[in-house]
This record gives sequence, structure tokens and C-alpha cells, in this order.
Amino acid sequence: MWSGNTAGRVRMTRSGNRQLNAALHRIAVTQIRLSGLGQTYYRNRIDAGDSTTEALRCLKRRLARVVFHNLHTDHKNRIQPRQPAAA
Repeated sequence: MWSGNTAGRVRMTRSGNRQLNAALHRIAVTQIRLSGLGQTYYRNRIDAGDSTTEALRCLKRRLARVVFHNLHTDHKNRIQPRQPAAA
């Protein structure tokens, strides 16, 4: 329990990989600034009733899922043995 008015919200932890979190933040802010899928997602979250902070957090989570998926797929492709070329 924290002092002050949190309006039923739980504070988000700031722990974890700080360099990765900073990189995701930079990517999210850049995507919001430029037109594209990131800005569209951010605007849709705001239109759905999220605050700008909540919308930014959702965009960063979405980016984290995309980055993790790409890293995981790349890792799986690297560990699979390559097929010999047909002669």
C-alpha cells in the first residue's frame, strides 16, 4: 500500500533491463512522432479512453512483443541445421 491517492492503480515497476527499456522508449516516441502503425495504435488507445501515459506504455509493450518474437524466430532459424544443396 502506498500513501497518496493512486485511484486504485498499482505502480509499475521500473526494474529490468534499463538499456532495453530505454531503447523501447526511444522507438515508441519516434513511432508516435512519425506516421505509421505505431502512431495509429497510440491514437486508437487514446480514443479508447487511455491516458497518454497508458497509451505509451501499451505501445512499448507491443513493441517488446514484436522484438521478442523476431529475436525468438531468428534464434530458431539459426539453430536448425541447414539443408545441403541438391546437386
